[in-house]
Amino acid sequence: MTYDLVLTGGRVLDPAQKLDTRADVAFAGGKVAAIGPDLARQARATRDVTGKLVTPGLIDLHTHVYWGGTSLGVDPEMLARRSACTTLVDAGSAGPGNFPGFRKHIIEPSPVRILPYINISFAGIFAFAKAVMVGENSDIRLVDPVECVRVARQHMDLIVGIKVRVGGVASFGTGIAAMDIALAAADELGVPIMAHLDRPPPSSREVLTRLRRGDVLTHCFRPFPGGPAMGDGSLREEVLEARERGIIFDIGHGGGSFGFRTARAALAAGFEPDVISSDAHELSINGPAFDQLVTMSKMLCLGMSLEAVIKASTAAPAAALRRPELGSLKAGGIGDVSVLSLEKGAYDYVDVVGETFRGEQRLFPAGMVIAGKWLETTREPG
Repeated sequence: MTYDLVLTGGRVLDPAQKLDTRADVAFAGGKVAAIGPDLARQARATRDVTGKLVTPGLIDLHTHVYWGGTSLGVDPEMLARRSACTTLVDAGSAGPGNFPGFRKHIIEPSPVRILPYINISFAGIFAFAKAVMVGENSDIRLVDPVECVRVARQHMDLIVGIKVRVGGVASFGTGIAAMDIALAAADELGVPIMAHLDRPPPSSREVLTRLRRGDVLTHCFRPFPGGPAMGDGSLREEVLEARERGIIFDIGHGGGSFGFRTARAALAAGFEPDVISSDAHELSINGPAFDQLVTMSKMLCLGMSLEAVIKASTAAPAAALRRPELGSLKAGGIGDVSVLSLEKGAYDYVDVVGETFRGEQRLFPAGMVIAGKWLETTREPG
C-alpha cells in the first residue's frame, strides 16, 4: 500500500488504545492507515518527528471562536495553529438568533474542525468584553427553548449540545431558571448540556444536582466562591456525588475560572478533571489561559501524568462529544494528529487570581495533521 504521508520516528501516545511506543504513523485517504515500524518506504511524503510526541488530534472542549460575530471570539485558525488542536469546540458563543451566521462565515470555511454547543440564550454570548459585560441570561425573555430546539434541529450534523451560563454575572436576577430551560431543550433534542457557574447565586449544589449523566460542568476548578473545594481543602459533597452519577468535569480555564489552590486541593483528594480545556477567548488568549497547551502544561506541572493529560485532551473530550471517530489513532479513523514538543526548563505559570508558580516542563506545538494533511503550527509566548 502507498501512503500519502508518514510521520517518522515519534513517540506515539494514544491513551484510547493504551499505546505508548516509538513508531511511524501513516495516512491515506484522509484516514489513519497504519502505525508501525519502517513505513516511510511506502510514502509519497514524510515528516521526521523524532524526539516529538505524536498524539491523536487534540480537542479543546471549551473555546470561543465566533470571531467578528461576538465580542469574545478569537480567530480559530490562529488558535488551532498555536495550540496544535485539530478540533475546537465552541462553547455557546452563538445562540438561535445568530447560529446560521456562525456556521456560514466561520465554521464552514475553517481549515480546523469546529464543533459548537448552541447557547440557550437567543443572542448567544453577546456582551462579553472589558468595556461591556452583560449576562445573556439576565433577561429571561432571551431564553426561548422552542427557538433553541428549532434552530438546533436544522444543524444537528454540527451541534454537540446546549450551553447554559448561570451565576451572578451570566444570569443576574434570574438565578437558575435558564438552566432548567436548557435542560428541557436538551431532553427534547437528546443532547447533553455544558453548564457554567460563575459567582453564586445559584449555588454549586443547585447546579450540580440538576445535571444528568454525560452533561459537562465546565470551570470545575474555579476559585472561591463557586469552586469544588472548601476552606479545609476537602471537596464538596455535591461534587463527589456528581462524579458518581457520571457528570463530566472540565477545566475551562478562561480569564476567571481556574485557580491553582483549587486544583491542588482537588488533585490531593484524588479528583482529576475528566477534560482539560482552555476557554480561550478575547479576554484570556493573552493570559492567563493562553491556549490548550498552556493549560495542559499547568496540569502536568501540578502532578497529572503525561498520559492522563493527553487522555483529558483527546479520548475524554471525544467521549463527552459523543464523537467516537475522534480522540484516537485507530487504523481507519479520522487522520488527525497533534505533534508536540515536551521541553524541560523553567516556565512561569499564572492562574486567574494572579498566583504564580514555576514549572519545570512545558508542551509546545510542533505540527499537526488534519484529515491526513500536514499543517504548520506557530509557537507563541505565554
